[in-house]
Amino acid sequence: MTEHDALIEAAQRSRENAHAPYSNFRVGAALRANSGRIFGGCNVENATYGLTVCAERVAIFKAISEGERGFDAIAVVTDTDTLTPPCGACRQLIWEFCGDVPVILSNLKGKTETLQMRELFPKPFDSSNL
Repeated sequence: MTEHDALIEAAQRSRENAHAPYSNFRVGAALRANSGRIFGGCNVENATYGLTVCAERVAIFKAISEGERGFDAIAVVTDTDTLTPPCGACRQLIWEFCGDVPVILSNLKGKTETLQMRELFPKPFDSSNL
């Protein structure tokens, strides 16, 4: 059992709640706060697609709305052979709220890969650019 197993399992459980009637691309995410609390999120689609919200953003917004401010890892789970990294918008929000955390990518077959956020987002825009 690895240190990230609980996070991956939480992301898998969150994925089951995904609302993806248009793409059928169900995504689950789980964000671990420094306090140890885990916040799950799933993608929620809308017929206009532009109003769709990604699983990673749902998890971050849930944690922030419940008062958490420090995070140490995030996991993303899909049912694809090739592991799916966060989209560009999610990368920006992960960087903004979590910094250079491990991003654990996983699929339902048990394949995993862990990358540091700086590998996925090498030149982030943040408050140092303001």
